[in-house]
Amino acid sequence: MADKKANEKIDFPIWKDNYKYILAGVGILVIGFLLMAGGKSTDPNVFNPEIFSFRRITLAPIVVVGGFVFIIWAIMRKPKSSSVENKNE
Repeated sequence: MADKKANEKIDFPIWKDNYKYILAGVGILVIGFLLMAGGKSTDPNVFNPEIFSFRRITLAPIVVVGGFVFIIWAIMRKPKSSSVENKNE
């Protein structure tokens, strides 16, 4: 019975390539959050309209949502059949 378990190969639910894509998605998220940063006024009594710039209100949230979608795709992605066969050998 121990020999049977030793001969079985363990299949991980997420492949090595998927982890690379997930890290790329995290990088996209970081870029999106960095785009949101800034716009602070040096004086708390003075309003800085720069906080409502296109970059912070429109572009950054789109980049963040795109990062989350990319990460979900990376998790759900299945490798091509040829790469699966090579890994199982």
